[in-house]
Parts: sequence; structure tokens; C-alpha cells
Amino acid sequence: MIQGRKASGGRYRASYKVKKFERPGIERVVGINKTKTKTLRTRGGNLKIVLLSSDVANVIGKDKKARKAKIKTVVETSANRFWARQNRLVKGAIIDTDLGKARITNRPTQEGNVNAVLIE
Repeated sequence: MIQGRKASGGRYRASYKVKKFERPGIERVVGINKTKTKTLRTRGGNLKIVLLSSDVANVIGKDKKARKAKIKTVVETSANRFWARQNRLVKGAIIDTDLGKARITNRPTQEGNVNAVLIE
């Protein structure tokens, strides 16, 4: 047999180097604390502002007006019940605010703020 060849005659290819955009990122956890953001460089040289912690949410009420409300706690998270215990702010989580209970409608880890809609 020829060195570096399979029994069928095909050659073995060396594994290639993993590019930076193919590598997994760090999991970002958004907690309830004083608002803190971070700017990341994304592919193409663009910038993304990510949220690390927040205690304020932009809440839209029944009258379609947006107001800032202080976040007290995370009541329930349909994605993972343990995240509610850790007070993680994720899309779909139900939070308790000054204005009442609200559901988070955006992804705080991808955007620099928390947007929510009042429920009840």
C-alpha cells in the first residue's frame, strides 16, 4: 500500500483549522442588577451591544404606550424552570415589575435592553 492512502486508493485529508466564526461563543447570562452592557465586535467588523445585567425594562401596556419599569424578580421561565430561580432574563420569561407582570419579548443577550409586554 502507498503511504497516506486508503485501501481504496483515496487519500487521507488532514483535519482543517477551525475558523474564529465557527467557534462557539461564551454563554451570556443576564441577571437582575444595575444595568451593565458590553460592546462586541461581530463578523464583518460590526458592533453588537449585549446586556450583562439590567434592573429596568421597557414595558408596553394595554394603551400601547411604553414605560420604563423596575424589574423585581423573574416569576416563571418556560424555556427552563431553573432559570427562574437564578433570575435570568431570557425571551419569554415572565417578570414582576412595578407596573405588574410582564412577558419579555426580545432577546436581552443579543440586544442591549429588555422589552416586555404587560399581561393580565
